[in-house]
Amino acid sequence: MNIVETSGLGLRTRRGWVYRDVDLTAASGELVAVTGPPGSGRTSLLLTLAGRFPHSHGELRRRGPAALGQVAGVHEPDPTLTVAEHITERLLLLGPVPRRRRRLVPVAAVRARRAYRRDAYAAAVAGAGLTDAPLDPDRYGRDLTPVERQVLGLVLASLGGPSLIVADDVDAGADRPEREWMWGALERLADQGYAVVASARAVEPGVAATVHRIGDPAVPAPALPAEPAPDRPAEVPA
Repeated sequence: MNIVETSGLGLRTRRGWVYRDVDLTAASGELVAVTGPPGSGRTSLLLTLAGRFPHSHGELRRRGPAALGQVAGVHEPDPTLTVAEHITERLLLLGPVPRRRRRLVPVAAVRARRAYRRDAYAAAVAGAGLTDAPLDPDRYGRDLTPVERQVLGLVLASLGGPSLIVADDVDAGADRPEREWMWGALERLADQGYAVVASARAVEPGVAATVHRIGDPAVPAPALPAEPAPDRPAEVPA
């Protein structure tokens, strides 16, 4: 089932186009990678897909709730809380899954929210399928590496049992082994039934993702040489 669909989606401001003409589909269990050069509007597009940012052109259809992973400057860890405290706080805010929604929320998310009093960290990480995550529960938000920030963002996003999870710049500040691990983690989230949309500069080889590239400038057609006017010789440049 398609969770998010766009047709001709675009955002135009007084300064021009942020992104434009985006036709994108992400289904349950699918990983979609949005790539593009700096300034191509990847972050704004992801926020729009998640319902956190407007669009001015085209159509957007989304089924079910969306959750943000790490989005720099928008959705980041609290520098004064540890990883475990982030998870406990989120679980307390979410509360138990209402009975009427339990069939719509992944079983792992329901179990994690029931287990917060026993071991919130272990339950949440296991629920996201990230038991091998490079994450220390006692590490403060201000000390997290770029990859650790991404991992925490994914774990927190999964706790609400959304239909769609978006994460921005998942390869920023990561070396090759970290990038490979990160894409593997995103694939595992998709395997649990989430629609996952992640932005990056590029996708690692072998990743099972649908790649959607935005923001490439159009290449202008080469200009034809001007013909001299009739009965007049062509001017020779000085």
